[in-house]
Amino acid sequence: MGQAEWAHDLAKDLLDTTLPRRWAHTQGVAARAASLAPILGDEADTLTAAAYLHDIGYAPDLVATGFHPLDGARYLRDVHQADDRVCRLVAHHSCAVNEALERSLHIELTHEFGEEGPELIQALTYCDMTTGPDGRHLDVTERLAEIHSRYGPEHLVSRSITASTPCILAAVRSVEAALRARA
Repeated sequence: MGQAEWAHDLAKDLLDTTLPRRWAHTQGVAARAASLAPILGDEADTLTAAAYLHDIGYAPDLVATGFHPLDGARYLRDVHQADDRVCRLVAHHSCAVNEALERSLHIELTHEFGEEGPELIQALTYCDMTTGPDGRHLDVTERLAEIHSRYGPEHLVSRSITASTPCILAAVRSVEAALRARA
């Protein structure tokens, strides 16, 4: 069984029943990740696995800090001894460092999980930030607006997304440019 298949089964077990909308989003993100195989080659399985696992930290049984990238990455590392690259991708997906700063968890995040290479981090950010809560493809600006609408302007998630917007837009532009070059 490849990483992506294992990740699918684990994410489904954690999210399908307790957080069905999050599971729909996760499936959409993973489908987008798999679609990047033409530009990622052998790295597509790692990216798809991380896409399935990127939001498992929202699962009620995994919440420890309330910061889903860190909670999910710790669970993967500590309980499943998952691939280090997948753990790093989950920990740092979608410019998570800005939310870690908002939550005073920056030291924990960066000391426990080094960053993965920019190509896969950008690819996972692209997949996450172009997929809506129901799994449908959205333009990145629609996705950012949806997040702000869901949390409200004063919420720390909205503040961190505002701080992350340049990073998110750069990641999406980079992946879109690679896809255009490959076409």
